[in-house]
Amino acid sequence: MKISQILDKIDEKQLFVPAFQREYVWKRQNAKDLISSLIQDYPTGTMLTWETNYPPELKGDHKYDPRQGAVKLILDGQQRITTLYMLMTGKIPPYYKAHEILIDIRNLYVNVETLALEYYKVTLMEQDPLWVNLTDIFQAKVRYRDVIQELESKLEGERIDRDRSDRIDDNFRAIEKIKDRDFQEQIIPPKALLKEAIDIFYIVNASGVNLTDAELALAQISGYWPEARELFKAKLVELEKSGYVLKLDFVVYVLLGVLHNMGSKLEKLHDESNKEKIQAAWKRLDEDVFDYVFNIMKSQAYIDHTNEVNSVYAFIPIIVYAFNKGKERLSQVEIKKAVKWFYYSQIRQRYISQLQAKLDKDIGIVANQENPFDKLLNIISADRPLEIKPDEFEGVGVSHALWGLMKFYFKSKGAMCLSTGINIRKNMGKKYDLEWDHIFPYSILRDNGYSINNRQKYSLAQEITNRAVLTQTANRTKTNNMAQEYLQDALTKFPNSLKLQCIPADKELWKLENFELFLEHRRSILAGELNEFLNNITETSDDNVATDLIDMIMEGENSSVEFKTTLRYDLREHQINRKLEDVVIKTLAAFSNGQGGTLVMGVTDELEIVGLEADYRTLKDGTKDEFELHLRNLVNTAYGVEFATSNLVISFPIVNDIEICVVEIKQGLRPIYTEVTDKNGIKNKKFYVRSGNSSQEIDITEVAQYINTRFELTK
Repeated sequence: MKISQILDKIDEKQLFVPAFQREYVWKRQNAKDLISSLIQDYPTGTMLTWETNYPPELKGDHKYDPRQGAVKLILDGQQRITTLYMLMTGKIPPYYKAHEILIDIRNLYVNVETLALEYYKVTLMEQDPLWVNLTDIFQAKVRYRDVIQELESKLEGERIDRDRSDRIDDNFRAIEKIKDRDFQEQIIPPKALLKEAIDIFYIVNASGVNLTDAELALAQISGYWPEARELFKAKLVELEKSGYVLKLDFVVYVLLGVLHNMGSKLEKLHDESNKEKIQAAWKRLDEDVFDYVFNIMKSQAYIDHTNEVNSVYAFIPIIVYAFNKGKERLSQVEIKKAVKWFYYSQIRQRYISQLQAKLDKDIGIVANQENPFDKLLNIISADRPLEIKPDEFEGVGVSHALWGLMKFYFKSKGAMCLSTGINIRKNMGKKYDLEWDHIFPYSILRDNGYSINNRQKYSLAQEITNRAVLTQTANRTKTNNMAQEYLQDALTKFPNSLKLQCIPADKELWKLENFELFLEHRRSILAGELNEFLNNITETSDDNVATDLIDMIMEGENSSVEFKTTLRYDLREHQINRKLEDVVIKTLAAFSNGQGGTLVMGVTDELEIVGLEADYRTLKDGTKDEFELHLRNLVNTAYGVEFATSNLVISFPIVNDIEICVVEIKQGLRPIYTEVTDKNGIKNKKFYVRSGNSSQEIDITEVAQYINTRFELTK
């Protein structure tokens, strides 16, 4: 379909965008890249459409009337089409409202001689007729001859030479021809159901600004509950007014957590069977739980704005916990434990990576265990010590979570702005918003060797230990006085203000020559007081949380863990492969001959949990019982009944709704030999042991020594 036809069909109400589509999210650079590609006649992707008599809710003001018959919907490519509509018409397409255009990409200018693309810059374009608004070219408001005439007028009658004139003419034509470019169209069959259409949308969405798993889940939710997106956005706007700035994907993860007690497998929200449950859950979240939890975090954790936290996803386990308690409110002890865990989740960066897997684990504990925040805290401490060391502040800037913790702590003490004496809690009026400034002014430090040219010293100048929390009005009027003058003035006006922000009282440290010594002392003060602050929030137990399967899988293979995708079905050859069974049997022997270990079947080398369905289909009844019987028969044949019954523990846990097989192999009391048939059909006995993350054969000359050493120890 030609681009001009696409735009005409949008205006003629023959081409629509479904309500489940997200807002317009392209940036100006995306728009420039698209136009540049079109001018140069490069490929620009495809559009995915669906013609249906049963459309979902449509974006914009148009309401579908069954009398109009089938309508065509844009499922993929709408970001590009919206970009072209806006640049070629100068208007917002009828399926969007102004607030859904997150970035306005109109007013893109082109240099009609060089084809350079830039957004309007007065100094570059005001006096240069070669820079023309693209929309004016598409709308024929500016033509080739207009530019030539204006150029010649600036040259006081001197004519433009033929080559230059032709080049400008050719460039105008190249731009105008964009309207006639074809967008290759992929069409979903009319018989497809709404869920199927969105699933296809999910599969083909691989270009432009890709959808996240959460955005795709939201598309499915909006497909069967059209009002969902606007309801969610309305709540987010309300929360933002209180300082809690969150995105739609946050809401989706919360819904997954409260409905399914997990943080991954967002496809669980795709099915329409969720509709009533999601609507009921949202009603509680909207009317009660969100406000309740965020008021707790504001009043008890001193969090006035989400820009003070390292990851907003740490709110989700607390929200799930509050939701699961129903009408019962959290006790003061529960609140303190949740706050304590939240602080450590920030400074130890719990959700910086592997978000879904970690939410899975944490929400599972919140939903199923007593004292969940004690256990969650112990998970963090197993990865990193909880105690804050003074050297953790070295070279750390205001983007680090320790800066957030410093502010929370200062607020808890009733700290005040050093210049105005106003408490640094959230204050009334924009000019009293919190900011931060250098105690030792950067301009002075820069002139004394701490410039950006010396990265190490520059990082010290920007370190959070050289920062004080101020109100905006104080920061705007604060001069670049030496630290001695600034701190002395604060001490005189507000005697307790320095102590409340952990600023050393020793005036010798305020001198410029002692700057690095000042940082050293403040690091020590902060580490000591922050550790005491965190420890004194509340007592938590040292209950250990056993390493679970998700953790084990995330850590990958090692000397005691091996993964196999299948027991016997070859996914490449699409048939049973007995050699795969031989490898499994060899692995069991290797673990037994070593220190024992765990074999997990149904997990790939890439740590993807795929389950046992492929193997089940090779068995008569296709059940886990038959699978276990088959595995034990293999072991009986290879190593005897005694080994199969006493050395192996076989289980079939469900991880992320997928059944896998876990075989725990005990450390053997006697050596196990494996019979192997070579390519000539000759059978040999081999001895395998675990070495690193693989099963290795020990050379026959070394077997006796290994057995004497290894099995002597087990007698």
